[in-house]
Amino acid sequence: MEADRGGGTRLVLLGAPGVGKGTQAAEITRRIGLLHISTGDLLRAAIREGAPLGRQVAAIVERGELVPDALVGAVMEERLSRPDAADGFLLDGFPRTVAQADLLDGILAKRGQVLDRVIRIEVAEAEILDRLTGRRSCGQCGAVFHVRYNRPAVEGICDRCGGPLRQRSDDTGRVIAERLRAYRGQTAPLILRYQKAGLLLTVDGRGRPAEVFDRIAEVVPGLRG
Repeated sequence: MEADRGGGTRLVLLGAPGVGKGTQAAEITRRIGLLHISTGDLLRAAIREGAPLGRQVAAIVERGELVPDALVGAVMEERLSRPDAADGFLLDGFPRTVAQADLLDGILAKRGQVLDRVIRIEVAEAEILDRLTGRRSCGQCGAVFHVRYNRPAVEGICDRCGGPLRQRSDDTGRVIAERLRAYRGQTAPLILRYQKAGLLLTVDGRGRPAEVFDRIAEVVPGLRG
């Protein structure tokens, strides 16, 4: 079956924790109506739905283990088989490893499809540490603030709903350093793989979200306007 580069745009968004993937994914999907698929959201939805795959994921998560590549791939394959994914998608959080990239290639090959672009948002680790250690999240509505860049009107209180703002347990310096180490180890071969395939576009993630989006729009057709 011949690979199909038409019929929608298929993108992958890569980047370390704290580079702003969620913000950019939301803007990209808003601009071109692309389906945004977050691996974390997808796994949580599978658990809530209680289907066989979701029950497998739930059992693994409850044991505190990482969900194996094959199971993540199975959940992703089920999601990409739904009609709303036929016109393209933006994947956020998958693939994370070369093994997962191989699984994704296989999923798409069954449909005669290929990826169009892999967008890598790059930010220096010192800035990532600053962003994440200063992040404060509302436990009630999920709004996110920062102790320096996006301060609430009243310290410790959410502007949106009045709930208390807290630092996430994984936003401490020690935990972030470990997350970045794991990210480097997992994704360095993945970045090289997509670079060799001619799919990788690296974008500077510094500055305001609008500035970062403009850089992405310069290299991804169809995002302007």
